Amino acid sequence: MRRKALTRAKQIKRTVKLVTNQSILPNETPEGEEIPMRGWDISIYLVGPDGEELPANCFEKVVYVLHESFGKRAKQTIKTPPFMIKEKGWGEFDMLITLTPIGAPKGGDQTLQHDLNFAQERYESTHSVVFRNPKPELLKILQESGPAGDANGATTTGTSKAPKRKPASRNVDMDKLAEALPQLSEDDLLQVVQMVHDNKTEETYTKNDLENGEFHVDLYTLPDNLIKMLWDFTSSRVDMSVLS
Repeated sequence: MRRKALTRAKQIKRTVKLVTNQSILPNETPEGEEIPMRGWDISIYLVGPDGEELPANCFEKVVYVLHESFGKRAKQTIKTPPFMIKEKGWGEFDMLITLTPIGAPKGGDQTLQHDLNFAQERYESTHSVVFRNPKPELLKILQESGPAGDANGATTTGTSKAPKRKPASRNVDMDKLAEALPQLSEDDLLQVVQMVHDNKTEETYTKNDLENGEFHVDLYTLPDNLIKMLWDFTSSRVDMSVLS
């Protein structure tokens, strides 16, 4: 029996490394100018379990938002790792970098702020990012760079202390329900948790994992009326027909 987790999401954490290189372009600095023209580039990698540099192939694109003085080049989209952007200019500035995971999951974009400065010719910065309820394709890629767990926030246990029983006939696809629940918004998930608390029975298995921000419930231990409530609520917000 699998014990399903209703969570803010199954959280898989990774560290992203931004590598910046910059140098003076002597032949492109106008005569008489005190501030030299510089060429710079930024590349993006993942940091592996042992600190190694890995391809950031869990992202399908990266969008750089530069200073408005770059005009039409102020917003640039790169779709191939290491997602390198190459530019030139004379000024330092803060930029926004948005990382879109494989499959472009709703609400999955990670936006980082990066300080472009000329204090060193090469410097690195790291950022922690979180993937919530990754789909199988993304999950498989994440497993190449470290621990990733199971898809869709499901956890698997060999046994359960909760009583086992066969689900009654309730016109509910339990697998689809388990897959759809983690796709709900934060507000909707809070409503689901409240519904479970208000309608659970002595047979219902629940676990509130405060440390990891997860609420676990074994769907097969819920009463029939609650299963139907969860199905109606979730199917009104998630397209069940596209789920496997």
